Amino acid sequence: MIKLIDIKKSYVLPRLTIDILKGITLEVHTGELVAIMGPSGSGKSTLMNIIGCLDRPTSGQYLLEGIDVNEKTDNELASIRNTMVGFVFQSFNLLPRLPAWKNVAVPLLYAGVPVAERKEKAMDMLGKVGLEGRADHAPSELSGGEQQRVAIARALINSPSIILADEPTGNLDTRTGEEILDIFTRLNDEGATIVMVTHERSLTEAARRIITIRDGMSVNGDS
Repeated sequence: MIKLIDIKKSYVLPRLTIDILKGITLEVHTGELVAIMGPSGSGKSTLMNIIGCLDRPTSGQYLLEGIDVNEKTDNELASIRNTMVGFVFQSFNLLPRLPAWKNVAVPLLYAGVPVAERKEKAMDMLGKVGLEGRADHAPSELSGGEQQRVAIARALINSPSIILADEPTGNLDTRTGEEILDIFTRLNDEGATIVMVTHERSLTEAARRIITIRDGMSVNGDS
């Protein structure tokens, strides 16, 4: 599903060039639950942005379900993000003025789905994460764990090929984090392909494979 070949990412500043990724080669197969680990500054979030088509590599090749991402225009990348990738962020990234169901339905809005169908699908997704009774509550009326469940439902709404989770339990207490991890494990058992970026060892317990990034390099990407 995901194939990265010698991916490099550098940022050119007026007086120097900063190399973030220095040649990442790895694969993620359909149905895997993979954890990407590494210390702060190792490049794992930059790698996640490239996998999620939020950023482009400086060099190297990235194939997503056989599609050469590097050859796509910005508009085509936006379409890939909206249809093939579901994002779950540490900070939830919910729209504060919208109720839970409308937050979940945002990707469908961009896809031009009629409002009645958007609400029906959003309610179904909220049910899958145990929040059908909180559909009309704004993010400020939800706990951190509930907000992350909304974010997970939003990530699932377009039946994406892959779910990318960047430190998904970073802002949650231990028990709530375990509940969120249980959701990811269940989704993976149902066939979802999930890549989680984390520095928390506890999150890796559910992973089928761990990829360690250090100093912009993959230490054990094929382990």
